[in-house]
Amino acid sequence: MSETDFSRFDAKTPNDRTVMHVLYGLHTIAWASMGTLAVIALIVNYVKRGEEQDALYLSHHNYMIRTFWWTILALVVASPLWLLFLLPGAAAYTLIGLWYLYRCIRGWLRFADGKLA
Repeated sequence: MSETDFSRFDAKTPNDRTVMHVLYGLHTIAWASMGTLAVIALIVNYVKRGEEQDALYLSHHNYMIRTFWWTILALVVASPLWLLFLLPGAAAYTLIGLWYLYRCIRGWLRFADGKLA
């Protein structure tokens, strides 16, 4: 039976935590850039996730990625409401935006507490 070589796992540094906080911050204020900051954060999430071995960090990268793609799907599904009338489209997009904000804040708080996403 082989033993696990724990020396190959990198210890998490304060810089790693800072990167996660910045990513959550970018996702949270993405509305101010019409989503550009979320796309930048998404790319970093994918890059960092590929080299991640810590379960906590991996779960939060996956959480942010899922939140982004589910939001895009909801926006695409709700987009025909804009063609019908202005109010239903605006209401749908507002609800989707609030849901996205809730997911970002919830994940960020769970990360700050050291809990899985």
